[in-house]
Amino acid sequence: MTLRTPVIISTDPGVDDIVAILFALASPELEILAFVTSFGNTDIASSHINVLKAYQAVSRHLEQFPQDSARFPNFNTETKPILASGSAGPLEGDLHSAQYFHGRDGLTGISERHPELDVESSDSQHPQLTIADLSGVEVASQLIQNRPPRTVTYIALGPLTDLAWLMNDNAALIRDRIGRIVCMGGALDVPGNTSPVAEFNFFADPYAVKKLLVQADIENPTLLPLDRFIMLPLDITTPHELPFPFYKDKVDPAFETSAKPSDPSGKSPLTHFTSSFLEDTRVVMNQFGKDAMELHDIVAMWCAIENPPVPDGGVDNLAPGWRARSRVFDIERTGELTRGFLVVDRRLDLSAYAPGANRAEVQAELDKHSSPHGAWESTAVPALVETEQAPRAVAAQGVICVHATPGPATLLKLLTKRVWGVVV
Repeated sequence: MTLRTPVIISTDPGVDDIVAILFALASPELEILAFVTSFGNTDIASSHINVLKAYQAVSRHLEQFPQDSARFPNFNTETKPILASGSAGPLEGDLHSAQYFHGRDGLTGISERHPELDVESSDSQHPQLTIADLSGVEVASQLIQNRPPRTVTYIALGPLTDLAWLMNDNAALIRDRIGRIVCMGGALDVPGNTSPVAEFNFFADPYAVKKLLVQADIENPTLLPLDRFIMLPLDITTPHELPFPFYKDKVDPAFETSAKPSDPSGKSPLTHFTSSFLEDTRVVMNQFGKDAMELHDIVAMWCAIENPPVPDGGVDNLAPGWRARSRVFDIERTGELTRGFLVVDRRLDLSAYAPGANRAEVQAELDKHSSPHGAWESTAVPALVETEQAPRAVAAQGVICVHATPGPATLLKLLTKRVWGVVV
């Protein structure tokens, strides 16, 4: 029997988080221990409700199509996952959300367009979940303490606030017992998605990122065991997409936009649920000139699925097709225009493109590695040096950052099969 990776999912359920949660529910490689919901894409109350909405959609689907039960091995489990509330705001500074993209409810306003998908927010009993009285930090620390050392993966799909509090309260425990931490966040060599320079999760709480990931000096080390931390920045997540024409063709032939809201008749409850928040996501993405949803959090979930923790002392090689390299950076916390900006130390980071370097040499290196480049020097993609080609996930210095996956087409095929049961 294949061992399943026990996971704690820290999430601020917006659109891509919910698809990532559905992906986790449909992935036999995982054992979901808990969801820790927080501020971020929406407020903390909506985050809690959105997890319940996802479970409600799967429940309604399986009531109508019980033959699909095997497709969701993490839905009706003997030990129910815990749903716990985490942080309502960042460690320091102003509270920001991504409601401009995800809507006030985190799911593009389906509460108004599709009231049939609403759930009661006061549920204390749930058939598939244990609603916790303890805080998310308390729940996570207890689960990590009670599981064998180096077996639990903590998946951070939202701001790193709760992980920072977890390390603040239980640093020795986490360093000794955590198996792996997989984080979606940051933008290294590409523009941001919340500002010209910042990715949203790191923008939402740059103080947590500073506390967890940036090593100032020997006397002030980072809290996390960075050899077990994997970061997936926008650089690698953005190219992974769910094209809306593909979704319409393969999943929901009636799919349009919020101008023509999803009709539940004639489609499965799960497809109606996903179409009901994707319809307005499509409107927003079309405004950005792209008829597709970027699969940021889904890539992080995929990474956790394919790269379980290794025992203490084991060789930590990433799965075939996955590649990572160590990156050295700091983060701007209070800049007027640059909050959440990752300042890459290009003096120390051999994987980074150094501004001011001889452009001809840079372009020759890009051509050597078959990497695309544009007309302007600043658009050059950082070229990997030979020593960075090994997929081993061990950082001599800095943070392990994924720069290659088995590919967007591979993820799209797997996601479509697992979540919607469609083979492409």
